[in-house]
Amino acid sequence: MTPAINLLQKKGINFDVLSYQHDPSKQQFGLEAVEKLKLPAEQVFKTLVLEDTEHQLLVAIVPVSQQVNLKMLAKAAKVKKVQMAPQQKVENTTGYILGGVSPLGQKKRLMTFVHQSVSNYEKVYVSAGKRGLEISIDPNDLCALLGAKLADF
Repeated sequence: MTPAINLLQKKGINFDVLSYQHDPSKQQFGLEAVEKLKLPAEQVFKTLVLEDTEHQLLVAIVPVSQQVNLKMLAKAAKVKKVQMAPQQKVENTTGYILGGVSPLGQKKRLMTFVHQSVSNYEKVYVSAGKRGLEISIDPNDLCALLGAKLADF
């Protein structure tokens, strides 16, 4: 059980958990999930934690097959600039280790942006909060739980 799974159960949200054996030599965690679970890459979303120039953290949820456009994300967040947050800060704030950061059940709720392509699907996959564990969820439930803003970045 992870905080993400606990949150979904507590809220009565419909979801499934998929698991695979994580290979420690793999550093592209989302793409590893795509490969091992045989999922469409455009439906598997990675959770990235970034910080702005004021050192405030925010979350970006984007398909694993894409990179975040930092300028477009900063514009969506109405800040000057964003960059990837330091690993220790990410882990301390979310309660998850890199490669297993779930957008759900984080220790501290952060402003969250979800790539607008999420609305193209009836089901998407996000980390369940542990390497080798994915959650299948309706994107509307995901966005509602997170209070997320849809954006193109």
